[in-house]
Amino acid sequence: MKNNNYTPIQNFEINCKKRAQIKNQKPKCIWFTGLSGSGKSTLADALDKELTSQGMHTYILDGDNLRNGLCSDLKFSDEDRHENIRRVAEVAKLMYDAGLIVICALISPFNKDRAFARSLFSHGGFIEIFVDTPIDLIIKRDPKGHYQNAKKGLIKNFTGLDSSYEIPANPEIVIDTGKLSVGQSLDKIKTSLEL
Repeated sequence: MKNNNYTPIQNFEINCKKRAQIKNQKPKCIWFTGLSGSGKSTLADALDKELTSQGMHTYILDGDNLRNGLCSDLKFSDEDRHENIRRVAEVAKLMYDAGLIVICALISPFNKDRAFARSLFSHGGFIEIFVDTPIDLIIKRDPKGHYQNAKKGLIKNFTGLDSSYEIPANPEIVIDTGKLSVGQSLDKIKTSLEL
């Protein structure tokens, strides 16, 4: 069997299932998507703390943090956004194969890219959480000042203003942080997850 680059794939005896058994958990990729400032990272952090307190093995891949390392060479063109999600999805797959519950928090604005990420995981292994916070509320909060800077023209191709965000068609979970507190959102997520 070969991948798209025609490089042979090496199969190893210790696999995802065995690694997950050692950790006594089901590996998952929990993918938070939504506009900048919607609450993705806050919810990812809350979920990470909750799962870790239960003895689960987790890791967060956060879009802002990854843009300072793994994806530091990428800008915000559509092409670079596609590559950003491709890289993060591939890393998440490696962590999943290690038996981890990997929590991804990225704007990931395009349905095509989120579908690609989902395609890397077995059925039920990828959980998409759409953080559906009204843009008016996000702009009012503007925790990092990005919307203000984008409106001044200091940030180009800003998702939600001059770059599009495609709303997920069938996410497993929808959270509106305008209506739910962090605690209520976390309760809804935990109820929906099968970990």
